[in-house]
Amino acid sequence: MPTDRQITSLQNPALKRVLQLRKRADRAAVGLILIEGYRELDRALRHAVRPATLFYCPPLYLGQNEPALVDACREAGAECLECAPAPFRKIAYRDRPDGLLAVAPWAPRALDDLDLPANPLVLVLEGIEKPGNLGTMLRTADAAGVHAVIVCDGRTDLANPNTVRASIGALFTVPVAVADGARLRSWLATRGLRIVAATPHADALYSATDLTGPTAVILGAEQYGLTPPWLAAGTHPVRIPMLGDTDSLNVSAAATILLYEAIRQRTAQ
Repeated sequence: MPTDRQITSLQNPALKRVLQLRKRADRAAVGLILIEGYRELDRALRHAVRPATLFYCPPLYLGQNEPALVDACREAGAECLECAPAPFRKIAYRDRPDGLLAVAPWAPRALDDLDLPANPLVLVLEGIEKPGNLGTMLRTADAAGVHAVIVCDGRTDLANPNTVRASIGALFTVPVAVADGARLRSWLATRGLRIVAATPHADALYSATDLTGPTAVILGAEQYGLTPPWLAAGTHPVRIPMLGDTDSLNVSAAATILLYEAIRQRTAQ
């Protein structure tokens, strides 16, 4: 007979609570995030995210390391609920779930909670609409050693399960803050960061722009790019050359090019 810690019914109330967290408003109201997948959960745990509840399904495991991660969640204070495959698939966000899904308290930092070094490299993302793009840029920011990612006037939230999935857990490894545009521009100016704004209409090439000093690289929404305040006097617009028929890159591809150019310049220096 199953114990009260095992879920076999598709109507279990715990499943219904998880399904509610697929909605942005419901996540924001309770300050919770869904973390699905071994790598995502492992990185969350290693960066002080403590799950409140873990749903796990041994028949869906993809490897041999999952039991140890379940034990780590239990030691961190999580309520661990074993699921049969059908109930787990009901709450899973992936087409091919790997048997691990956690619910954890989470909130982005405020600007003043960011602890930047003397020569920071910051990625600012304005009005990003697609959670997959947001997650991919968080992954790139982690790989590039970016000191903070700031989401400005975001149209998707950082806690979107597709953001978590596309970031492969980098959401938890990079300091992330959320701010409105006016407040952020003042904050960057106060800290002396040079604002490098990506736009296809700039005269200056990204590779000819100094990215070695305190720098904030700014990218805008997928369809319309940056809003006028980010392209006003005091910023440094740059473009990535487009030599074919297309006139722009995917925003996550542009972020990768700009951040790794900053790495190249800083390493050479």
